[in-house]
Amino acid sequence: MLFALTLLPGANGADLTYINDDILPPKVDWQGASLALMREANDPWATPFEQSAGLDSPDYRTTMEWLDKLVAQSPMVQKVSLGKSPQGRDLWMIVASTEGADTPKSLADNGKPTVLVQAGIHSGEIDGKDAGMMLLRDIAMGTKAGLLDGANLLFVPIFSVDAHERSSEFNRVNQRGPKHMGWRTNARNLNLNRDYAKADTLEMQLMLSAINEWQPQLYIDVHVTDGIDYQYDVTFGYNLPQGLSPAIYGWLDSHYRPAVETALSDAGHIPGQLIFALDETDLSKGMSWWRATPRFSNGYGDARHLPTILIENHSLKPFRQRVLGTYVMLEQTLKTVATEATSLKAAIMKDSFHYAQLITLTWEDEIQPQGWDFKGIDYKTETSSISGTKVVRWLGEPKLYPQLPVLGSTKAGIKVSRPAAYFIPPQWQEAIARLRLHGIRMTELKQDTQMKLQQYRFDNPVFDTKDFEGRHRVKADSKLEKVSVTLPAGTVKIPTDQPLGDLAIMLLEPQSPDSLLQWGFFNPIFSRTEYMEDYAVEPMAAKMLQDNPGLKAEFDQALLDPAFAADPHARLRWFYERSPYYDNQYLRYPVYRGR
Repeated sequence: MLFALTLLPGANGADLTYINDDILPPKVDWQGASLALMREANDPWATPFEQSAGLDSPDYRTTMEWLDKLVAQSPMVQKVSLGKSPQGRDLWMIVASTEGADTPKSLADNGKPTVLVQAGIHSGEIDGKDAGMMLLRDIAMGTKAGLLDGANLLFVPIFSVDAHERSSEFNRVNQRGPKHMGWRTNARNLNLNRDYAKADTLEMQLMLSAINEWQPQLYIDVHVTDGIDYQYDVTFGYNLPQGLSPAIYGWLDSHYRPAVETALSDAGHIPGQLIFALDETDLSKGMSWWRATPRFSNGYGDARHLPTILIENHSLKPFRQRVLGTYVMLEQTLKTVATEATSLKAAIMKDSFHYAQLITLTWEDEIQPQGWDFKGIDYKTETSSISGTKVVRWLGEPKLYPQLPVLGSTKAGIKVSRPAAYFIPPQWQEAIARLRLHGIRMTELKQDTQMKLQQYRFDNPVFDTKDFEGRHRVKADSKLEKVSVTLPAGTVKIPTDQPLGDLAIMLLEPQSPDSLLQWGFFNPIFSRTEYMEDYAVEPMAAKMLQDNPGLKAEFDQALLDPAFAADPHARLRWFYERSPYYDNQYLRYPVYRGR
C-alpha cells in the first residue's frame, strides 16, 4: 500500500510536511546516519512507513497485513493474539526467535532473555510500531538475524488498538507527524498508561496476562513527549535508585544506558534522560527527576522487579527521525541484553528475593547534588495578545543551559514494616481478582480460622471531587491496630515472601498512592448503613454516664472543645460510637496484616 501525501501551503508560502507545521516551533534540519536504515519505497519489503518516505504510519488492517506477509515468509517470526479489544479487534503480538517459538514454554526452553517491546499505549504516539516493523523485517529478511542469537523479541505493534483506529490529521496537534495519528485514550476514554495498578481496562488485563505468561526480562514502552523544545530526539528513563528495584536500576544505568546512548549518538541522534521542566516558561528553574508510581509502566516495573524502559521521543522532531532513533535503540537493546544476560538476570533475582523489612510507600522531592548540563533550544517570552499572559516562543537555535538544578523524588516519605502476609475475606472478589491478574501468588483458607492480626482503622476519608480514570479515588488517615478475628473459609492469604511481594504491598497498603484502596476498590467501607435514632441515644447515653464514671470524665473533657459542645449530632454520635450498637466494621480496612 502506497501513501499519498498532500503538501499544504503555509502562511509564508513554503510547502509544509504536516498540517500543523505552521503553528509549531521551527524545525531543525536533521540528516543522521540512521537514514541509511530505510529502504526505497518500491522495495518489495519496504514497510508502509518507508513507502510514505517516513511521513505516515499505516492503519491497523494495513499493519497486520504487512506483518502477516512477513510471518508467512520467515520461520523465525510468529504471530499470536493476546485477546480481543473492547471493540473486538485482536491485540496481536509478534514472537521472534531463532527457533520460531510460538508459546511461552517453547520460548522459555531456548534459555535466552526475552525483550518485550510495546508500541501505541497512546496510539497517536506510534513511533515504536514502525520502528519495530523495520527491525523485524531486517531480522527476518535482511542481515540482522544474528540479533536473535542471544535474545528473543516480543513485539506488540499496537497496544491501544481501538484508539489507533480513531485516526485523524488533527490528533496530537503538538506532535510533528505522522500524518495520521490515533487517539490518546481507549474506546472507553480510559488512559492505558494510568491503568497498570488498577488494571480496569481489557487491554491492560491482556497485557498483564501476557507479561505473566511470557516472562520477559526487559520491557520497553514507547511514547512521544509533550512539553518544551530541546535538542534531544530520543529520551528514555526507568526506575530511580531509591526504590523497590535498586539492583535493576544499577544494571540499567551502568550497562544499558551507556550502550544505547553510544549507539544512538553514532547513528546521528541525540539521546538524553527523560525531560520534565519544572516551569516550561523559565528553564532556569530546572528539571524534574520524575518517579513513576505503579499506575505507569516504569513505576509498575519497579514494583514487580521487571526492568522497564520508558522511551519518550521528542514530539517536535519529525516522525521519520523519531522512528529511526527508536529502531537504533531497539536494535542495541537486543545486543546489550544478549551480551549482558547474566548480569541482567542476577539483578532481577536480587531485587525479586530481597524482601526489605521496611518499605517506602511515598517519596518527597529534594534538590539533587548533581545538576544537568541541558542541551536546550533558545527561546524568548512575550506577553500574548491572545491569552494576555506570558508565552514562550522557541527560536530553533541550539543552546546549552549549564548545570540546571534537578528536583528529584528521592527523599523517603511514608514507610511501613513488611507484613508476613495479607488476608482478604472472600467477599472482596474484585480486589482479589485484580491481585490474581497481576500474577501475585495466594492461597485460600479451607475453614473458618481465628487469628490475631493487624487491621487499619480509618479517619477523615476524603474523596476526590471528580472521577479520575473511571474511578472515585479516596484517601484517609489510618491507624494500625491489633485485632482478634475469625476469618471465614475462602479468605485469601497473600504471603509477601514471593517475587511479587513488593507489588502486593504497594497494592494493599492504604497509604500507597496506587493502592486498591485509593483507587476505590473498597469504597463501600466508607458508607454507614445502620443508624441509631436520637430518641434512642438520649436514654442510652444517660445510663452510660450513670454506670461509668470514667466515661463521664471523658465526655466532660470532650465538651471543652467549643465546636463539639455546640454540635448536638456530634455529641449524640460520641455516645453511639461507644455503644455496643455501633457498626464495628465501619471505617475498618477489610485487609488484615499478619506478622
